[in-house]
Amino acid sequence: MIRHFVTDRRRFRLTCDDLVARAARAASGGVACIQVRERDLPDAALVRLVRELVGAVAGTNARILVNDRADVAIAAGAGGVHLPADSVPASELRPLIPPGFLVGRSVHTIEEIDAAIADGGCDYLLFGTVFASQGKPDGHPVAGLDGLRAACARSPLPVIAIGGMTDARADDVASAGAAGLAGVGMFM
Repeated sequence: MIRHFVTDRRRFRLTCDDLVARAARAASGGVACIQVRERDLPDAALVRLVRELVGAVAGTNARILVNDRADVAIAAGAGGVHLPADSVPASELRPLIPPGFLVGRSVHTIEEIDAAIADGGCDYLLFGTVFASQGKPDGHPVAGLDGLRAACARSPLPVIAIGGMTDARADDVASAGAAGLAGVGMFM
């Protein structure tokens, strides 16, 4: 099962150095992707952090992805970009990025899955919120395993589940058809 570590150092009151150390441990432990989602950092600091993360996971199979910033990902030598649901179409991005660059997109509904597939250009879809999560406010809608199952059945691309993920839920997520799971808290 593919595992994505989505970063959020502010939520856990970490320094950038602490985050790099945790990412290195996660990569050594088999995490496939580390999605850098540090929205508060100015451009130069984000590029610096991504470069440090790329260096920290060197020699592992982990790829660094930058949330919604292909420019930063390219400048820092990352392996890809993760696009929010409302970001630029992946098909418009493909001609501008290096070969082998991984492109993923967040999706929350069947309609967003259909749109991402019709557009083309994505390598995977990140679907959620599957379960209640500490990263979302109380009452935030969740899809549950039935929603995840429907998303996986609809998508010809690998689907990575996010939202309330734990190691204990990995088998259920896999049984629903997901290729992997992503999380913030489970890796922090």
